[in-house]
Amino acid sequence: MKKIFFLFFVFCFLFFVPCSLSYVHPVFASYVLPYPSFMPGNKLYSVSRVIDQVNNWWFFGSIAKVKYHLGLSDKYLVEAKTLFEYKQYLLGVDALKRSTMQFQILPFYVKQGISEDKNMDIFISAISESAEVHKTVLEEMKNTCPETFQWIPEKDSPTHLPLWSEIENAIGSVTSVVNELK
Repeated sequence: MKKIFFLFFVFCFLFFVPCSLSYVHPVFASYVLPYPSFMPGNKLYSVSRVIDQVNNWWFFGSIAKVKYHLGLSDKYLVEAKTLFEYKQYLLGVDALKRSTMQFQILPFYVKQGISEDKNMDIFISAISESAEVHKTVLEEMKNTCPETFQWIPEKDSPTHLPLWSEIENAIGSVTSVVNELK
């Protein structure tokens, strides 16, 4: 009885799996930003920031550095977007500046890879796709936040935050990186 069941299972597997694979169509997703990591206020946030810094020394080589800095740029952009949604503008502007800084580093490592005779076309297209997503997210952020914000902490002097100006600087930076890689 076990042999019959086994042969029936093998027959079904060999018959149905190739048939079902012929109907599978590949799906190509556009560039997707990561899910937000630890946010400010979480006990592990500072650990996450330290790990990000340690990973900067862990990844070496132009290809690994491009992947690393692009991932950090995406991570910090998502962090900034989430903080802006919760009206934590002071922390959001800091995350936005870190995202922009990581994105601005990318051309250096792409050019380094090209000078090492590595094919960097895939990474240039990934950076271009990422730039389009970054611009879209930044425009959404600009449409949902005030032009300026006065951050007034307890027992300290207020801080003026030109939110739209910071977002425009980030959009300009992303655009200049893409133009530099063309």
